Formats: sequence, structure tokens, C-alpha cells
Amino acid sequence: MRHQVAGKKLNRTKGARIALRRTLIKQLFEHERIKTTKAKAQAIRGEAEKMITVARNSIEAEDAQKVHARRLIAARLGGNKMLPKLFDDIAPRFVNRNGGYTRMLKLGPRKGDGADMVLLELVEE
Repeated sequence: MRHQVAGKKLNRTKGARIALRRTLIKQLFEHERIKTTKAKAQAIRGEAEKMITVARNSIEAEDAQKVHARRLIAARLGGNKMLPKLFDDIAPRFVNRNGGYTRMLKLGPRKGDGADMVLLELVEE
């Protein structure tokens, strides 16, 4: 039974799974569009949207709350390189949007192993 067990294992150890999610989310924020398997996209979609929500809510917050939000996201992403783009470029675009920041477009099966491929991208307003 998998009661109250969040996330998919993706056939990886814990460290590899964390590194994979972190890398995919960084790439999504950097390129604003990534091509990946459906399972990986579903695994990172919720976490990426929550990060955008934290960044979006910190825009109108006090200074201490802005710092707190940046530190929360830095802890999740494992560094500060993507923070300026997320907080200064991506989050202000979604100020008037209450969620649904990403879109998954089906691309069909991958030629090598038949895995379902999708295009995960940030929604343009």
C-alpha cells in the first residue's frame, strides 16, 4: 500500500531522484520549455508550480518574507543561480494567474523504447 506516500520513484535511488527533479526544474525555469518523458514531467510539475507560487506571492510581501521565500526556493533548487530569473522574470508574469502555470503537450512515443514524450512548458499569458 502506498497510502500517503508522495512522489514517484522513477526507478532511481533517493539521491538520483532528488538530483533528477532538481535538474529538470532548473532546466524548465532556464529554458521555459523542456522535452521529457510523461512520468518525469508529472513528477516535477507540481513542485515547479509551487515554487512559482511562492515566488509570485513574495512580490508584494515585506523584505523579511522576500528573503525567506528566496531561501526556501534556494534550498529546493540547490543553489542561487536560477533565483533571479524565477523571482524577477517568471513570477511577475503570473501575478494575475491563480495557478496552472505549466502546460504538457503530448509528442508521442520515443523511437528507442516507446516511452511517452511530452513538452512541458510555462504558459504564456
